Amino acid sequence: MKSTPEEIRARFDKDVERFSNLETGQSATIDAPLAMELIAQAAARSTPHATALVDIGCGAGNLSLKLRAYLPRLDVTLIDLSLPMLTRAGERVGNGFRLIQSDIRDVPLQAESFDIAVGAAVFHHLRGEDEWRSVFSKIYRSLRPGGSFWISDLICHSTPAVQELMWTRYGEYLTALKDENYRRHVFEYVEYEDTPRPLLFQIDLLREVGFREVEILHKNSCFAAFGALK
Repeated sequence: MKSTPEEIRARFDKDVERFSNLETGQSATIDAPLAMELIAQAAARSTPHATALVDIGCGAGNLSLKLRAYLPRLDVTLIDLSLPMLTRAGERVGNGFRLIQSDIRDVPLQAESFDIAVGAAVFHHLRGEDEWRSVFSKIYRSLRPGGSFWISDLICHSTPAVQELMWTRYGEYLTALKDENYRRHVFEYVEYEDTPRPLLFQIDLLREVGFREVEILHKNSCFAAFGALK
């Protein structure tokens, strides 16, 4: 059994302060600051006239802040399960935003209403393939022609030997970051909460739902940053 959305929400309700730090808030994610910076720059360059952003699973708003640095005119729609996270994200973004407390699986998104969609460390909470396809299709429909969708997330690997290698490397990273107890803690909540999919599964799905171009920005061990253009 995997955790419910309510259990995930409760965990993040208690972790607002940590996730409010741009540099260290996602330290369990390898290269998180680099991934956010690459996404912000890729989105700004590929969608330079963007005026509307949707940040899915926005947390404390780090990725929206990064994008606003390059595209200051963006109106931002922030979506998250956690009300404390949303509140902090709104405080940090400052103006021109709206908050939606919901699960991306449930929230309706108006067709062609955004220029950029982003999601950092959120889609690994999706479960079956039908959920993945439904969510990616919804995001595709919500983008205007020429819009872009960018993801930074935990991934898995299809080949068991490669998955074991990358998971071992991730464990070594966590142990070096703090200690063995921290590695065990992270691995336990990943096992309970997360259902990541391979990078190539997600790339293929982006094409399947209609995106015309797909780009891989960065991959390190079991984390990747990538996106697609409508």
